[in-house]
Amino acid sequence: MPSIKLVLIVVLTLNVFACSENTQEKHQIDEVEKSNVVISRSAYQEQIYGFWLGQNIANWTGLITEMDKVGTPATMPFYTDDDWGSEDLPAIWGEGVPHANTIDFFFVNKGEPWGADDDTDIEYMYYHLLDQHQTSILTAQQIREGWLTHIYSETDAPLFKKFPDSKPIVENFLWESNQQARILMAQGMLPPETSEPENNNKYMMIDAQLTTEIFGILAPARPDIALKIAHLPIRTSAYAEAQWISEFYVAMHALAPVVDKSLPIQQQTMWLATQARKQLPDDSYPAKMFDFIKASYSKNLDKNNWEKTRDQVYQRYQVEQADGYLYKDPFEAGINFAASLVSWFYGEGDIVRTIQIGSLAGWDSDNPTATWGGLLGFMIGKSGVELAFKQDNLSDTYWIHRTRRNFPDRTPDQDGEDTFTDMANRGIDIIDRVVVQQMDGKIDLENNVWIIPQP
Repeated sequence: MPSIKLVLIVVLTLNVFACSENTQEKHQIDEVEKSNVVISRSAYQEQIYGFWLGQNIANWTGLITEMDKVGTPATMPFYTDDDWGSEDLPAIWGEGVPHANTIDFFFVNKGEPWGADDDTDIEYMYYHLLDQHQTSILTAQQIREGWLTHIYSETDAPLFKKFPDSKPIVENFLWESNQQARILMAQGMLPPETSEPENNNKYMMIDAQLTTEIFGILAPARPDIALKIAHLPIRTSAYAEAQWISEFYVAMHALAPVVDKSLPIQQQTMWLATQARKQLPDDSYPAKMFDFIKASYSKNLDKNNWEKTRDQVYQRYQVEQADGYLYKDPFEAGINFAASLVSWFYGEGDIVRTIQIGSLAGWDSDNPTATWGGLLGFMIGKSGVELAFKQDNLSDTYWIHRTRRNFPDRTPDQDGEDTFTDMANRGIDIIDRVVVQQMDGKIDLENNVWIIPQP
């Protein structure tokens, strides 16, 4: 009997130890799972497609009203919802656009390519460079070589006719800070020197916003890594407040994969904006703009009356120059950041309404619309974009050589040089490298997921 008791005691003791070890092991596994984000690669591929599709719809819709209304006596009053569907007015340079005469959504159907524009083509170039160099982060030299290879100068660009009866002009589709950065690179300068105020007096313009959001998409769930790989591309043309504003947008895109999808879409978009606000220095005018516009939206009982907040933005920042913001130019990052927040808050996550408000809000209206069209398109994916706009025949092809040069023609049998499907596929390959090289994460090919550690 004593020996049996001893055996029982030993067995029970071992069971206790085993249970203790199992409990501890399970706790450790739970902690590992909590510290990682698992993202489906196949689902993400559809979301990248949605990013490019949504961005192109929004870009070409916003171009219709670009610079029509900039708060000057000659362009007042601003557009309102009542102007949707009406005749497009000339921009400040005295012309409309060749692709539309009315203020409405613009779509390209299958059989024709989406044309490149500066809201999409430099992002496409960075995408290509990451793929070409098989890297997860671009060096200053790679950026410079990429710009000089793929972006025309003001002297070697081909002739361009905006309208059939227009006089042909040399057009390299580069403006403001990007144009100055291209000139400096041709002289041998590298980023970030190309955005330093003593070298580039356009450093406060909007340029970096429209060229770098893609880096947030390429670093899912990790805004810290997104900002790391976007740093030199942002500093190619932006400095100080314009840089911080660009970082705000990059952070939003990186956070989109981890938003709580059980929440209503309005709460999802508010969470994204509030989280990205943490990137802005509290004493900066972008932070104060954000806080003012968010408060204006929150206090406004009529959530359809976005014009009220837009008019407050005009009065507070363009007229009164409050919060340390000294408005000078409608192409600036600051005033367009403010306008973008109006459409983001009042759009409440509805891609259709957000693009509509963004197009009517004023200033450089194609830029905020393209940014939000891409982000919301990413959040709802290709099918979500098609459903939202009630379109089932949208083009999948992209004509990068409309504005840029020296890219491979991946679609030799049709117009354009690339497709959103192939672009999404290559995006997955780029993210594979970012996850492994920059995040110390893992690719689980059996389950087709990324395992992304959280900082």
